[in-house]
Amino acid sequence: MTTRRDDRSPFEDERTGRPSLLRPSLHTVAAPPAAEGIVLVLHGGRERGLSRVRPGQLSVLRMVPIARRIAAAGSGRLAVSRLQFAVRGWNGAAASPVADAEWAIDQIRLRYGPDVPLALVGHSMGGRTALRVGGAAGVRSVVGLAPWLPGGEPTGQLRGRRVLLVHGSADRVTSPRASARYVETLGGVTAGASFVEVVGGEHTMLRRREVFESLAAGFVTGTLLDPAPAARPSAGPLPDVVQQVLTGSTRLSV
Repeated sequence: MTTRRDDRSPFEDERTGRPSLLRPSLHTVAAPPAAEGIVLVLHGGRERGLSRVRPGQLSVLRMVPIARRIAAAGSGRLAVSRLQFAVRGWNGAAASPVADAEWAIDQIRLRYGPDVPLALVGHSMGGRTALRVGGAAGVRSVVGLAPWLPGGEPTGQLRGRRVLLVHGSADRVTSPRASARYVETLGGVTAGASFVEVVGGEHTMLRRREVFESLAAGFVTGTLLDPAPAARPSAGPLPDVVQQVLTGSTRLSV
C-alpha cells in the first residue's frame, strides 16, 4: 500500500523550499492487525537537491532489505513502513525531509492510534532526519545508520528516548567520529545512547551488511517489544552486542 501526500497546499513552497507538486509517499512493509510497535524507515539523500526522489534510486533501495529484516525480526508484531522523501536534498534551513517525516508520523498515527510505541530508523540524511523528529509523541527509540551529523545538531528533542548510532569505520561520506561525538552529547538527555563502530564498514552498508541490518532489527525489537523475539542462532555474536547496547553500553566495536 502507498499513501500519497495529497493534502498539501499548492502555496507551501516558501515553507518547504521545494516545488509544491512533489510529494513524499509512505510504503507499507508489514501491517499486522494488532501491531505492538511501529517502525518508520527513512532513506538517505544529498546536502542539496530539489529533484524528485524516485523509487529506483540507490538511496531508496538501500533501505528495502533493512525494512524487511526489521519486519521479519518483529515476528508479526511490528508494523513497518518506508518513507520516500519528496526531494533528494536536505536543503539548508528548509530541512526538506523533516516535514516529510512529520507528515509520515501523522499518517501512521491515524492508522494505528496514539498509544503504539514508535521507532525511527534512518540512513545518512535519513538518520539526521530521524534524530530531528525523534521528539514526536510516542517515539521510543531512534537508530541512525551512518548518519549525517554536522556540528551543532540539537539533542533536547531526544529526551527520554533510546538512541543507537551505527557507523562503519571506513565511511568516507559521513563521519563516524561525528556520530561518536553526538552520542557523547546525549549523556543525561536520553534514556540510553550507544555508538557501535562497524570495523571496515562503508557508507553504502554493503560491506558487513548483516551487521548493520542485525543491529537495527535487534535494537528496535528490543526497545519496542516485551518480550522481544529471540534472535536467530545464525546471528553469531550480534545478539550479545545488541544486549550490551540495550543494557547501557555506550561505545562498542564489532
